[in-house]
Amino acid sequence: MNLEKNKKSIFEQVHKACVAANRLEENVKVVAVTKHVDISTASALLDIGIKHLAENRVDKFLEKYEALKDRDVTWHLIGSLQRRKVKDVINHVDYFHALDSLNLAKEIQKRAAHPINCFLQVNISGEESKHGFSPDEVNLVLPQIAELDKIRLVGLMTIAPLDADSETIHNIFEQAAQLRQELQRQDRKNMPFTELSMGMSNDYEIAIQHGATFVRIGTSFFK
Repeated sequence: MNLEKNKKSIFEQVHKACVAANRLEENVKVVAVTKHVDISTASALLDIGIKHLAENRVDKFLEKYEALKDRDVTWHLIGSLQRRKVKDVINHVDYFHALDSLNLAKEIQKRAAHPINCFLQVNISGEESKHGFSPDEVNLVLPQIAELDKIRLVGLMTIAPLDADSETIHNIFEQAAQLRQELQRQDRKNMPFTELSMGMSNDYEIAIQHGATFVRIGTSFFK
């Protein structure tokens, strides 16, 4: 595993995707997903200039957070969050990518010491195995979330099926982009909806084409 070489390759691909989409590279944040690596490897990523680290489990998040909290890190929690664990982690998170229910939003409201940057998780693919609101549910739930002043909806998060073909991935990401634009135009308080969290190692270039502002990359860093 050569982190420096892998980082260079990833950022070259991000650059190419941004050029192809006529986008500024600075508007795409690369988030390194460190769920399968140890603290020393996560620290090594910071040493080579990575600023954003992500975990999908609370215990692993807290383990790395405690070890690296004196470093310059933007912390992302990207996995499903059980309500009973909200109190343990939510005030250490810079971005929470998986707000997938009204009950979870209410628990964050109860436990947060300050407004939390959240992505509303939308299950555009319709897979039963995936969490999140259906696109039709989003506008129904927003008025209730709007009453919670500790929730700041910065954008949407969606995941394409791992086995999807290119056309399906393009379609899912384009639907997410269109929905984000519609929600941004609504101009609701504490709901800027300026961001799109989508794209992983196998499809981040397609995600960038459709406006992703955060891409979550694990495998490509550690191969």
